[in-house]
Amino acid sequence: MLNHSLKQILCIALASLFMPIYANAIEATPLAADPVLEAKVMDIAVELRCLVCQNETIAGSHADLAIDLRNQIRVQLSEGKSKKEIIDFMVTRYGDFVLYKPALGPRTFFLWFGPFLLLIFGMLMLFKYARRPASEITISDTDLNAARALLHKDISKAPE
Repeated sequence: MLNHSLKQILCIALASLFMPIYANAIEATPLAADPVLEAKVMDIAVELRCLVCQNETIAGSHADLAIDLRNQIRVQLSEGKSKKEIIDFMVTRYGDFVLYKPALGPRTFFLWFGPFLLLIFGMLMLFKYARRPASEITISDTDLNAARALLHKDISKAPE
């Protein structure tokens, strides 16, 4: 009998610990009254980049701008605009960078190949300077004497 009442007290104590969480909980409201419309919104949203997060689609982002862009898509779909018209509107307004996978073209060449070009340029500069002959490297007598002094300095003594 004592064991049963101890279990009851423990259950009541645990329930009272979680009561504030349940008191503040609210029921999630649907984003759109029409699930078909919401599916179309998400279909377009996965093709657009969040301009705040930059490596996430607006479908998956919780940034305020992404929410606003999804609402803009929802409004335009309600007005009867097509997917292409909405994407063209977003590109006109925000540029090709808003496309999560921009098409390869003259305007997007550096979006696609810029990082690779920078990497190749950096490697070329590294090889150019790393392969210089020692005769091209000039060291002043002052620097050379300072380096020799450091090499011959007794490191076993503690600094004063």
